[in-house]
Amino acid sequence: MPVKRAVHNPSAIYFISYTCYRWRHLFELTQGYDIVYKWLEWLQKKGNLVLGYVIMPNHLHVMLAFPKMEKPLSSFISNGKRFIAYELVTRLAIAGQLNILSEMARGVSTSDFKRGKRHQVFEPSFDWKRCYADWFIEQKLDYMHDNPCKGNWELASCREDYEHSSAGFYTFGRPGTIRIDHYLDVLEMGIWAE
Repeated sequence: MPVKRAVHNPSAIYFISYTCYRWRHLFELTQGYDIVYKWLEWLQKKGNLVLGYVIMPNHLHVMLAFPKMEKPLSSFISNGKRFIAYELVTRLAIAGQLNILSEMARGVSTSDFKRGKRHQVFEPSFDWKRCYADWFIEQKLDYMHDNPCKGNWELASCREDYEHSSAGFYTFGRPGTIRIDHYLDVLEMGIWAE
């Protein structure tokens, strides 16, 4: 569901997705996966937990736990999108990707342009679902982890082999690029309960 209202719960687990503007493969084109990891690490430094993720060439799915949400969810996501967008635009400029930058500039609304926005890097909203139960968390983790092997993607022969995913952690306990908190450990903390 697109965010049009403030989501503010004292503690919760969320499955969150957002997409690059017009589904352009901006993460792949800029090798910008590391930028997403930096944002996730920043969230962790603020006391939040990363339960799972997959960074696709043109979109991202992440499961986050907020033990104590002091700001609305949209604030965390919009700040992350802004940080990631700035870095992606910088890399596109360095790589001379002027056609893509021009396209993204044309996508900025007049009101956003007046506020200083110069490029539409992501689709305007993001999708989120609050995770209330372990079966729902497992469903969303499976969905995100299967993403690289489904449809036309074929980014890996099996989901655990895709580099920008937490699937290897959940299947083999293999550490990845970023620290993951296992959802069962987080559930024991009582974060997911109403």
